[in-house]
Amino acid sequence: MSPAIRIGPLVFPTELAILIAAALVGLLAARLFNRQREDAARLSTVLWRTLVIGLLAARIAFVWQYRDHYLPDPIKMLDLRDGGWVGLAGLAAAWVYAIAAVIRHRAPRVALLGALALASVAWLGGGRWLAASPQPQPELAALAVQNVDGAPAALSAFQGKPTVINLWASWCPPCRREMPAFAAAQAANPDVNFVFLNQAEAPRDVTKFLDEHAPGLQNVLIDPAGEASRKFSNRGLPATLFLDAQGRLVDLRVGELSTASLAQRLESIRAAE
Repeated sequence: MSPAIRIGPLVFPTELAILIAAALVGLLAARLFNRQREDAARLSTVLWRTLVIGLLAARIAFVWQYRDHYLPDPIKMLDLRDGGWVGLAGLAAAWVYAIAAVIRHRAPRVALLGALALASVAWLGGGRWLAASPQPQPELAALAVQNVDGAPAALSAFQGKPTVINLWASWCPPCRREMPAFAAAQAANPDVNFVFLNQAEAPRDVTKFLDEHAPGLQNVLIDPAGEASRKFSNRGLPATLFLDAQGRLVDLRVGELSTASLAQRLESIRAAE
């Protein structure tokens, strides 16, 4: 399945689309289950509070788990663009709040719990579909890439270790924002291959950016045709592929990563070995 959904100039990660779909399933189910129309406003209020509480709990659980990455700059805890959250913690918090609301008679029991149950099934089922088992990706070896000096290169050279391939461009603001996190991760994790695959920029522009903003970055390659972003992220940038030591695609993140969400995904490709 595609890890991103493109609507005009906007690109949405698929996991966000699944969350939105699950919320819509819950709201629709609440309307169908609620036969006491006079409680509709109260039911809607409780459902929206349940969603907000679940999202907050999921974010707080993630921040706590990776707190060492946030302590140097706590304001980054509020930056949700990295997609860092613990879904099961949020789901548990949502159920606790919903059950408390039923006990206190703040919402119809059947409508609220039925809606939350269907939303949970939609989210868990979508997540299982999204998190399919690692798949071989022979397309990577077929990509025509080159070094920044124009010499031919091959992604097949990066084998035998977990590998992170970041698709980026110098004109992309989130690509520029996440680059320090990748540079630090590359220096701190010699057991992982980090490859920075620029998408369709001229070598001189790539070299200028690296000299000014990331002089120590290694394994920088250029995909002159931007083929990788077309195949793997529906042209969304930045995008990052996470492969295990056998070259299987374990995860793909479309959108900006922080040091914490990058650390989370590094754990996943190490665990897949």
